[in-house]
Amino acid sequence: MKRVLVVDDEQSIRTLLTFNLEKAGYEVASAEDGETALDLIRSKSFDFIILDLMLPKLDGMEVCKKARQEKIETPILMLTAKDDELEKIIGLELGADDYMTKPFNNREVLARMKAILRRYEKHQISEPEKDSKESLESPAEETIERSRPKPAADDDSVIVVGDIEIYLNDFEVLVRGKSIEMTPKEFELLAYMAKRINRTLSRDQLLQKIWRFDYTGETRIVDVHISHLREKIEEDTKKPKYITTVRGFGYKFEEPN
Repeated sequence: MKRVLVVDDEQSIRTLLTFNLEKAGYEVASAEDGETALDLIRSKSFDFIILDLMLPKLDGMEVCKKARQEKIETPILMLTAKDDELEKIIGLELGADDYMTKPFNNREVLARMKAILRRYEKHQISEPEKDSKESLESPAEETIERSRPKPAADDDSVIVVGDIEIYLNDFEVLVRGKSIEMTPKEFELLAYMAKRINRTLSRDQLLQKIWRFDYTGETRIVDVHISHLREKIEEDTKKPKYITTVRGFGYKFEEPN
């Protein structure tokens, strides 16, 4: 049974979410302030965290930031009563996997949880194999040299573009022979664009296909993730040669000249 932590200072919201999550088959713990939540996150194992932004003692942004700094990778869905795009973007940049604005629909909460957990679990499938390989190499390295046979030309599970190799089944990306750490969302976005090489993709299209919910008008989410990808795959983020901007429309993943 998957364990969920619900963090909100409003008793009514904690009660409502707990009721619906338990009804859906989850084991639920709750906290009403940020300090208690962080203590629970550090001391217990959870499969998912629903985290309110505005909390006493320690706000949701700080909880999320500290958890990610401590390498706690549990998926986080952030709740906010503020219909403020900047707050949402900051939450995503700090490591939240998604956000919802209050008031929210309980069915949508469950749907988003399931979608995030599916992506997270797929990403985790290859981790034991990767960890065993990485233990033989220097733990101080952020990127790790990989020795892989050259992909066959007809291997649909591998996308090779320039110096980038995307292993779809292993959820691994090599850039100039080095394995690059990516979040499930970053990997999904990169793979989607690489499968449509040289095709211009609008921000709205990427929102619909990658986030799978109606984020119309909130395309800054795409820009943030594109920026993160460029930092990981481009030699010069100011002059990207793989992910280029199509002004006023969106982005294109290209074969470099």
